[in-house]
Amino acid sequence: MSHDASVLKCWEPENPTFWQRTGRSIALRNLWISIPCLMLGFIVSVLWSMVTLNLPNAGFTFSKEQLFLLTALPQLSGATLRIFYAFLPGLIGGRRWTAISTGLLLIPALWLGFAVQDPSTSYPVMLSIALLCGLGSGNFASSMANIAHFFPAKEKGKANGLNAGFGNLGVSLAQLLIPLAITLPLFGGFGGEAQHYLKDGVEKSLWLQNAGFMWVPLIVAATFAAWFGMNDMEDAKSTFSEQAIIFKRHHNWLMCYLYLGTFGSFIGFAGAFALLTKTLFPLVPVTKIAFIGPLLGALIRPVGGMISDRLGGARVTLLVFCCMVLGILGVLSALPVAGGAGNWPLFFGSFMALFLFSGIGNGSTYKMIPSLFIGFCLKQAHDKDEAAMQQARQDGVRESAAAAGFISAIGAYGGYFIPQIFGLSVKMSGGAEYALYCFMLFYVSCIALTWVFFARKHAPMPC
Repeated sequence: MSHDASVLKCWEPENPTFWQRTGRSIALRNLWISIPCLMLGFIVSVLWSMVTLNLPNAGFTFSKEQLFLLTALPQLSGATLRIFYAFLPGLIGGRRWTAISTGLLLIPALWLGFAVQDPSTSYPVMLSIALLCGLGSGNFASSMANIAHFFPAKEKGKANGLNAGFGNLGVSLAQLLIPLAITLPLFGGFGGEAQHYLKDGVEKSLWLQNAGFMWVPLIVAATFAAWFGMNDMEDAKSTFSEQAIIFKRHHNWLMCYLYLGTFGSFIGFAGAFALLTKTLFPLVPVTKIAFIGPLLGALIRPVGGMISDRLGGARVTLLVFCCMVLGILGVLSALPVAGGAGNWPLFFGSFMALFLFSGIGNGSTYKMIPSLFIGFCLKQAHDKDEAAMQQARQDGVRESAAAAGFISAIGAYGGYFIPQIFGLSVKMSGGAEYALYCFMLFYVSCIALTWVFFARKHAPMPC
């Protein structure tokens, strides 16, 4: 290490001796601090999915269209922020940026907590808070770009899967805990007055501000943990121009397409499932079960990474998209037709399968990214001396880290567009069929792309 103990001057995870003696414990420490920071980011990114359900009870009179926009905007701004966040660990250091980006979550969490206590808060102010909640989604790109540097190639799938999978748990944690927390005076007089409303002739109390305030102590603790417990890596520092070479790699764009099919589906279905269920199966108490799908997808993601470490990311990804086509067919066959009731158990089970396989695919595609970029750089340095090969390996790690963040940005747009496509389908036909056919065709194209470029016997980029 250098004179600054937080900066790792030399990092050689592919050296077995270094990894066992020193590297593994440092890498794991950074991973276990990164996970709760990322989890809090996902929590903040989906706050509005729960808050909008209760704004009318808190005295707000926004239209249904306005409420839907509040729910969607964090995913749109977050996906865009990821494009920039992807390059920041390389520019200023992973430890520094993890602490800064986690601390920034205090702004939307606190502002939301104060804003919802005043029913006269204007809609533009609420839109501003929703846009700022996208800071939480942006954290994914920088977090994945940072953690990718710490682990050897054979363990990257597992490490990325743990970081992203447990980070994704923030979605289901928010949807599980916020409905409970807003019914309790968690902070007593310090948390503000309750909002009162009538339901079935009975007066009820609501502390909607808790949806934001409840995360503030955890954000503060995670920020300090990142600043004092994580490490910057001198070898990982790089300029934007050095990282921007990924835009010339055509496998970068292919992986953007595939990740839109895996993570885009996961986050998009997480946003659309409750509303779609409420529209098609109005008697189902969806608020009690909305968290199950995102929970399954998040928990299975590390498994997808570990399976891919053994079998290869491309094979697993190919199987994932085949299963997702079957899942869409299951949803289609369960839809209410001609005024019928539909098949709720099949609808629910098929959607849970979509969450499950998209979660596995999140892990497998993230295993493919470092394999592709490191393999490409090593291939270019083939037949050169050992120093050139070592430099090529470092270049591949740096490129794969930047690419992981950028690819995550493209995939995150699914969180905005999938609910919009479902809404358009319902508006056009009264049902979800058109949207589901579009998704199925997209998954078929992902199968073809994965097979042609990555999974077949003589694929140009096997991984």
